[in-house]
Amino acid sequence: MDVGPLVIKGKSARLRLGRRRAGLTFWLSVALMFGLAGSPARGATRCPAGAGGGETLEAIDGEARLSWIDAHLSTTARRARIWTWGWGTGIIVATVANLAPLPFVAKSDRIDWYVGASTTIVGIVPLLIAPLDVVDDARKLHAEVAAGASTDNLCRLLAGAELSLVRDAKNQADGQRWWLHVGNVLLNVGVGLFLGVGYHHWGTGALNAFGGSAIGEAIILTQPTGTIQDLRRYQAGALDGR
Repeated sequence: MDVGPLVIKGKSARLRLGRRRAGLTFWLSVALMFGLAGSPARGATRCPAGAGGGETLEAIDGEARLSWIDAHLSTTARRARIWTWGWGTGIIVATVANLAPLPFVAKSDRIDWYVGASTTIVGIVPLLIAPLDVVDDARKLHAEVAAGASTDNLCRLLAGAELSLVRDAKNQADGQRWWLHVGNVLLNVGVGLFLGVGYHHWGTGALNAFGGSAIGEAIILTQPTGTIQDLRRYQAGALDGR
């Protein structure tokens, strides 16, 4: 029996089947490619632009915006804690340093040390009683983000984060207002006049006036203000990089 024709027919059948499979694979690839290109990115959520932003901001994925605010508020909050506790510790040390020499100085000179300790400790009050808002806001927002935001509550959570961003920027700007500088200088000049006019300790009075004013200005000027610039970037939709 001649098997040659059967072998040829078998090879032809396998060749046709291979071609059909290759064609099917090609068209499936094309369909998949166009299907992916024509469909929107999965997981992207558009939320209304808050905090004074516009269309550029609204076009950015809501989850990306939320993560950006969370990261930047957390960074400024960390700097605010360092600023608060750094100056707070320094003020406490300076107060103790004013009180420690009292047993060793003449009674007529003790008023200088009492006044120095009193005016120094006053500086810690706003640091501890009224810390920057970003410290508490960043902690609350980070806890909410860590808990996970579903598609249903993402925009609500983002709106709250945007309110915190605006509030914290205003709070930091208020900490740099001109009247704080004026109030600082007037307070310390008043202390100097109290010692000079009341006790004729003009040298100590001048030292308290100039030294106290310088320290007060240093506290004001080193206050973290990062959220002010962060708000401007957010409003412009410039969220690239850090």
